[in-house]
Amino acid sequence: MWQQIYDPFGNEFVSALVAMLPILFFLLALTVFKLKGVLAACFTLIVSFVTAVFFFHMPVEKALSAVLLGISNGLWPIGYIVIMAVWLYKIAVKSGKFDVIRSSIAGISQDQRLQLLLIGFSFNAFLEGAAGFGVPIAISAALLTELGFKPLKAAMLCLIANAASGAFGAVGIPVITGAQMGNMTPLALSQTLVYTIPFISFCIPFLLILIVDGLKGIKETLPALLVVSGTYAILQAVTMVTMGPELANIISALASMGILALFLRKWQPKHIYREEGAPDIEQKQTYRGVEILKAWSPFYILTAVITVWSLPAFKALFAVGGPLNWTTILVKMPFLHQQIVKLPPIAQTETPIDAIFKIDVISATGTAILIAVMLTGLFSRHITLTEGAVCLKAAVKELWVPVLTICFVMGFANLANFAGLSSAIGLALAKTGDLFPLVSPVLGWIGVFITGSVVSNNALFGNLQAVTASQIGSQAGLLIGANTTGGVMAKLISPQSIAIATAAVGETGKESELFKKTVKYSFILLGIVCIWTFILAQFV
Repeated sequence: MWQQIYDPFGNEFVSALVAMLPILFFLLALTVFKLKGVLAACFTLIVSFVTAVFFFHMPVEKALSAVLLGISNGLWPIGYIVIMAVWLYKIAVKSGKFDVIRSSIAGISQDQRLQLLLIGFSFNAFLEGAAGFGVPIAISAALLTELGFKPLKAAMLCLIANAASGAFGAVGIPVITGAQMGNMTPLALSQTLVYTIPFISFCIPFLLILIVDGLKGIKETLPALLVVSGTYAILQAVTMVTMGPELANIISALASMGILALFLRKWQPKHIYREEGAPDIEQKQTYRGVEILKAWSPFYILTAVITVWSLPAFKALFAVGGPLNWTTILVKMPFLHQQIVKLPPIAQTETPIDAIFKIDVISATGTAILIAVMLTGLFSRHITLTEGAVCLKAAVKELWVPVLTICFVMGFANLANFAGLSSAIGLALAKTGDLFPLVSPVLGWIGVFITGSVVSNNALFGNLQAVTASQIGSQAGLLIGANTTGGVMAKLISPQSIAIATAAVGETGKESELFKKTVKYSFILLGIVCIWTFILAQFV
């Protein structure tokens, strides 16, 4: 048994600074050294290993096991999910469905600003609510590229748009996890988040249009912006207050997309905006409603299957004692499983940490997407089994480097968590006393930047946020909510997100360029959340 050491230097701030070395190195690797994502991630993993073993005194065999578990999780479930999502997209293109989809979008509007609102914002949010785990970035960015957006710009816009929906990804799991860590109900935490997230959601479409076409673009598309932002933010807030986190994305996204499409049948901007060099989308023929519905069917099928996969009754089939529990393989990592002890205030009591590699063959989200692929192919007359296999081969060929990047990132993230590096940073920030609400979202930002997941971030820092709240007389829900919201702003530039986004638009190797395009928006949004959380702490 090895107890985590949070302050190896006898000064919490010095220890936190040393724990930050891998993060700082990764930022420099992408921005100053301009390394490719896979090299930046590989070198960051090496730096984190040295930091964990030599500075935080983690036993070597435990550090190696933590890295191996992280790399394994990069392959399953994350790599599996990303490859299946891109395969689904390629099947839609190969079967000719995307020609109809593109034409149907053009039929709504040729204006790329409005297409961005429909696909980059609303459809992105819908996929985030239904599936999460990189699926919305992979599919939405690819769709925007097909609509004439420059690849890296499409990726950047989808990453920024995700700030409105990231807290409720995969049927609200991040909020549910945060509530568990704070001994709250998901509904109670969701009701606390309503003070922050709907406001951000309302602003994100305006920010997207500002990036694309400046203030002129906002002025020209203002009616459409008010429709999509107002519908999304209001319904998101109502759902959060009355129903909880599970459907907060799905209801608001579907409604905003549908209402905007109906609105655009009656209203179009006087000036039709097209990106420089973007070809006009020719409507070679007018498609019937049934044909359009069939063209969008891969995404309907995806939603239906993932909805089934998310049902408690379905999950119970694979739980301990469930009839299909045998399909889930659990591998307890040697030298690691329950061999590292997490200490207060990171945990409520001394707690051995589980380290289990879970291979959920059927219940994995990737398998849900695989079934959606199979059903799409089955109902598509214009694609053969051989062509489907060719699409899969192409997806694997395109994605093996991004998946390797994700594996290195997950190795670093796992090592940082098991070695206590993340906790050392968190404890130092918690020492800011009454100013902690101002930096509370920063803790969440760091957690997601390291792990790439708002769920993992809340599992990591949720208890620390709750403990610190009690010490400074603040509400636990407010700070756990800040941890969640601040974390969402890091999804814009987390190494995992950047790797998926560049792969989706065929720009693997340009991670540093995408990072530099996006990073300032991540910091601006984080700053807004920090200030707003501090103000709320004075009144809530």
